[in-house]
Amino acid sequence: MTAEKTSIDTLVVGAGQAGVAMSEHLSKLGVPHLVLERDRIAERWRTGRWDSLVANGPAWHDRFPGLQFDDLDPDAFAGKERVADYFEAYARKFNAPIRTGVEVKSVVRNTGRPGFIVETSKGLIEANRVVVATGPFQRPVIPPIAPKEGTIVQIHSAEYRNPQQLPQGAVLVVGAGSSGVQIADELQRAGEKVYLSVGPHDRPPRSYRNRDFCWWLGVLGEWDKEVATPGREHVTIAVSGARGGQTIDFRVLAKQGITLVGLTKAFNGDVVTFESDIATNLAQGDENYLSLLNAADAYVARNGLDLPEEPEARNTLPDPECVTHPILELDLAAAGVTSIVWATGYAVDYSWLNVNALDAKGKPRHQRGVSSEPGVYFLGLPWLSRRGSSFIWGVWHDAKHIADHIATQHKYLSYRDASQRHEKECEETRLDGTHPDSQHLADLLN
Repeated sequence: MTAEKTSIDTLVVGAGQAGVAMSEHLSKLGVPHLVLERDRIAERWRTGRWDSLVANGPAWHDRFPGLQFDDLDPDAFAGKERVADYFEAYARKFNAPIRTGVEVKSVVRNTGRPGFIVETSKGLIEANRVVVATGPFQRPVIPPIAPKEGTIVQIHSAEYRNPQQLPQGAVLVVGAGSSGVQIADELQRAGEKVYLSVGPHDRPPRSYRNRDFCWWLGVLGEWDKEVATPGREHVTIAVSGARGGQTIDFRVLAKQGITLVGLTKAFNGDVVTFESDIATNLAQGDENYLSLLNAADAYVARNGLDLPEEPEARNTLPDPECVTHPILELDLAAAGVTSIVWATGYAVDYSWLNVNALDAKGKPRHQRGVSSEPGVYFLGLPWLSRRGSSFIWGVWHDAKHIADHIATQHKYLSYRDASQRHEKECEETRLDGTHPDSQHLADLLN
């Protein structure tokens, strides 16, 4: 990329699933745009996940409408590298104007004229509009209760790759969403003693009556819910596509050898304390699980579907000892715990976005991705427009809405009155060949 300043109508920041989807829709609408990515396309899928990770939804579901996983069974779960390859292939399909290895350092609104000045690692760009497609997984969060001193190795799930990465000894995994559960299971199967700290969660069935839970949430209208139940916008979901896809059952994990504990409360030296809520958290997870089975049964009956009954799906194991007599305090050294994996989620980081689009807590202010700051858009965030917004297929549909909004603005701003049209016609008669700006844009970032 040249160091001089150049111009573009719309700049998209990030070339993960959100940025690729945005580029497709803008391309179809004829909106000149550029996508900048500091690493490679879909880099977080390659290097921001553990080695054995697979998509949480089946291949027929977790994809964009315009391209299938032609080398996978539709009900299989794509590995992380295959997902990254998919997005690269999708971008090539429509020749997306993506430039990799370029980091956006700041975005500032122009004064006295439209658009924004964008500082990048390769120079300045002027853009009329900016789409923030960096997703929700930007800054790994380790809670402040984490020990500040000691010999125990501590890593976030974003840094975890495989069991061989950790020192010998028992492991405390904090967080029982999809990441925490899968990491704990993998560590236990590798022969490690594992303590799994389980907080409040939803626990959908992986499949029921020959249909994946993604299908059930679709036909039941859950993916398209536009308003979250108050207080449940960010509830942890325990679901997995590992080893062909299985329902997460914490009692099964306990029988397998994992010791369940409640929400992690505090650390005092080598001693960690837990809340006494493990039984309550499991019961609430069961309630969520059964509610989906009940809704599915009602849907089958209401629509006369020929789907096999599955009464065994309602069977549960008895509560294990670690639930009926929960561990409230654990001496990590005495228990042989040598490492902690914090599967405690992520926060957004918009420190580079110096415009009036964030609230006092640094969270985006927007309506369906259209920011409170004119010309700024957000894409790929949970509940952007619906429950499915942060999922692969959901981000594609949200991108279409934002692209339509941008195209409409582009149309109005392209309007010229009679005198302006006459002036342009006169100018074009004086010019011979291609307008110089066109070639400059074609050379951008070469």
